[in-house]
This record gives sequence, structure tokens and C-alpha cells, in this order.
Amino acid sequence: MVRKFGTELREFLMRGNVIDLAVGVVIGGAFGTIVKSLVDDVIMPPIGLLLNGVDFSELFITLSDGKGTGDYATLAAAQAAGAVTLNYGLFINAIIQFMIVGTAIFMLVRTVNKLHRKKEEEPAEVTTKECGFCFTEISIKAHRCPHCTSQLDNVSDAQ
Repeated sequence: MVRKFGTELREFLMRGNVIDLAVGVVIGGAFGTIVKSLVDDVIMPPIGLLLNGVDFSELFITLSDGKGTGDYATLAAAQAAGAVTLNYGLFINAIIQFMIVGTAIFMLVRTVNKLHRKKEEEPAEVTTKECGFCFTEISIKAHRCPHCTSQLDNVSDAQ
């Protein structure tokens, strides 16, 4: 019973799609880190500059005071004081990250689909020709038709 379970588990784990899924999750995690850096370090600073220095990650509303005065300069100060905050700026950052990831994945899938279509559209290599005497399809390398035994050297290969 245990031996059969171990065999089935090994077969399941060694399937191509399970391994592909594992690789996809690892690559996705690494890609997420890159996108987070792109949003936080490259895209958001110019947007904040255009909006007069607004840093989306510092946009919040205090719902309930903790031990402080209720007027906090930063999100970190509000959280340190134990205040309950609605962090809508972090939500805006998450939406922007989602849009960037979605766009990047769309572009990747579109490129892969174009490559697959190009492979399918390529004409197959010509491996046969038609006998000029009996009109039977034969190998392109043949010098004599195996069906009618005609010599093919005097028949044009363009046929």
C-alpha cells in the first residue's frame, strides 16, 4: 500500500506539467520582485514628482487613534502609535503593479503566439515528386518510378 502510494506520488511529481508549474511559480516570484522594484523605484517617483511630490505609499486615512494625537505625518508613525489606518496609497501601488505585470505577461504571450504561428506557417520541406509518366507520388530522390519503372532522369523535376 505504502509502496504503491510512493510510486504514484513519484509518477505524479515527475509529470512534465507539474514540473512546468513549479518552474512557473519560481519564475513568477522572481518576476514579481522585479516588477515591484520597477514600480516603487522607477515609475512611482516621476508620478509623485508630477503630482507635486505625492508618495502614494504614504497616502492613508486614520480611522481610529491609537495612543497618539490622531495627526500623523507618515504611515509608519501612525502604525507605531497603534492607529488603525486605511492605506489607500499602497492599494494604488498594488493596482499599478498589477497593470504592469498584466501588460508584461500579455506582451510575452503575444510574442510566443506569434512565434508559434510562424512555425506553423512555414512550408513543409518537399520530399516527394510526381512521376511524369504514371503521375504517382514518389520520393524526390528517385531516379526510376517504383510503380511504372520509368526512368525519371529525362523528365523535368519541375513537374
